[in-house]
Amino acid sequence: MRCTCSISVAAALVVGVSAQTFRRLGACPTLGCVFPPDQADFLAGQYFDIRLEVHQPTNGSEFIGLPLDERFTFTVAKKGGAAKAATEYFKLEEPKVEKWNFTYYEDLFARDAKKPSLVNVAAKAYRRVALYEPGEYVATLSYNNGSKTEATWLVRDLAEERKAKNIIFFIGDGMTTNMITAARLIGHKSINGKYQTTMAMDKFPVLGHQMTHSIDSFITDSANSAAALNTGHKSTVNCLNVYADSSPNAFDDPKVETIAEMFHRLTGGHIGIVSTAYIADATPAALVAHTRARSQYGAIVDTFLNGVQNYTWTKVPIDVIFGGGAEQFYPPSLGGVTYQGKDYYAEFAKQSYQIIQNRTALLAAKATEKTLGIFTTSNMAKWLDRNVYRQNLNQSLSPTGDKKPALDQPGLKEMTLKAIDILQARSGEQGYLLMSEAASIDKMMHALDYDRALGELLELDDTIKATIAHLNSTNTLKETLILVTADHGHGFDVMGSVDTQYLAAQNVDRKKRDAVGTYEQSGLSQYINTGNLSYTDSNFPSNWDPRYTLFQGLMADPDRRENWSVHKSGPRTPAKAANGTNDYYANPSDGAGGILLNGTLPVENDQGVHSLTDVPVFAMGPCQEFFGGVYNSPDIFFGMAKCFGLARGSP
Repeated sequence: MRCTCSISVAAALVVGVSAQTFRRLGACPTLGCVFPPDQADFLAGQYFDIRLEVHQPTNGSEFIGLPLDERFTFTVAKKGGAAKAATEYFKLEEPKVEKWNFTYYEDLFARDAKKPSLVNVAAKAYRRVALYEPGEYVATLSYNNGSKTEATWLVRDLAEERKAKNIIFFIGDGMTTNMITAARLIGHKSINGKYQTTMAMDKFPVLGHQMTHSIDSFITDSANSAAALNTGHKSTVNCLNVYADSSPNAFDDPKVETIAEMFHRLTGGHIGIVSTAYIADATPAALVAHTRARSQYGAIVDTFLNGVQNYTWTKVPIDVIFGGGAEQFYPPSLGGVTYQGKDYYAEFAKQSYQIIQNRTALLAAKATEKTLGIFTTSNMAKWLDRNVYRQNLNQSLSPTGDKKPALDQPGLKEMTLKAIDILQARSGEQGYLLMSEAASIDKMMHALDYDRALGELLELDDTIKATIAHLNSTNTLKETLILVTADHGHGFDVMGSVDTQYLAAQNVDRKKRDAVGTYEQSGLSQYINTGNLSYTDSNFPSNWDPRYTLFQGLMADPDRRENWSVHKSGPRTPAKAANGTNDYYANPSDGAGGILLNGTLPVENDQGVHSLTDVPVFAMGPCQEFFGGVYNSPDIFFGMAKCFGLARGSP
């Protein structure tokens, strides 16, 4: 965002400061805000909203004594052409001026002193507009008697030719190259430095890397990182397919059309969503939801069924939805927390969805019908607990709301293959877009439960392998683009091995550190061929509890105790709050016999956090060549849109 200011006021001018931890409004450093902001890219014909805001600080370092400007103007021009009022350019009526105010802390000192800054706002919104002609545009907000904020927008020049009938988009949430390397180590045998088998991802012909940072912070979350992949637009942490404005309403922020919405609107293509998370979580929600607050789970479930409410946005019928999160479906009478208190199993059934709630029903479900499959409350059980430590399945609750254990849950592979069958049966020549997410790679990395995280990653790879074989068997592989990537990473790596028996036998932390073997003392992986497989696929460790485990971890942690051994009793809880406070210390019942390690995060954190690292992109099939090299996360959207031929040069 660029600002040219010419202000003359008889008021005290206080020089502003550039805040880092807190900002008045992300991507708007001036008192005039244009969203989408400077440097935004668009697909030709992609719908989006415009939000304009003029800010009047009343205190703090930015206070300059100006009255609130309610008569600001906004123009749009093709680069080199004449500027036109936005109403003329987009053939819209002038929107009404909206007014509100908000407060924020300028920095940590202001927060500690509880001295917020107050800002009055005048705003306008232009809804559901599009730019059709490729090239650069200049959007100009004029305000405060001579100040200007300019945003340069680029409409990319993309061909309208469709090259793929289908796209299957795998997301390994939080997955990094380092995690893939570790999963390969424990899941595949090597002899004298050479792997005897490799992962399905290793066999993809194209490898790229995408940058994951968000629009106004260099660390992203799963919501706005998934939004970048689905819209081609960077956003703010916690945002789903909107630019964050300062309004009190999380649902009125300026929206951007997603790949799923464009694909259905322009081609009639069919959509499927599969996740091992609760289905209203950020990554599955990012296909169709539009909100500044990813935590609006009930409203997100309603969006899956009914589209964006009270808005002229395209409703996307979704053929298949598989995942967890039953508490957003069964009614409050059973303990559910649903949108407007409705029974969403009943609401989906009214719109001709078959409802399935366990693995047995999934395998028997008709492929010709729209299908909602919800298999547990909250997140689904992890691969390690479904296949090795099955006694932990009683930690998951039934999707019916009866509080009984969810003992018959499918895995990512079974859900994905059934989703493909449904989409193939229902989509015909229109094709489909399927997003399949291995969500608990991230969730277990947050919990520092590395064994379960790597189990989830190996399950993703097993699913990819099975998907390729399944598409081959139905003669649809050549017409399907398969993409595998992550939304962000964690700072994880493997640095050596740990002799867990020796570590447990020591009583002094400094002596326990002798159990860590690095370089020549790291040895080889002990996870392969040390026991009998209790599951069918050989590309998983046969023993998850060897004496010599991986010396693995990350830097951004709470206090915790590490013994680098598998947690057999269920997903890990590394830290607990002291005496009902938000001050977290190492959980005394976790990491028995391990080394006590001080955390590096603020003490209110009980889990690890995301990292800046670039993440890999694997591509196979039509348009695979679009995804090699190093690029920004929005380019994933543009690559998929180009492959589907979604650009439109005229309304």
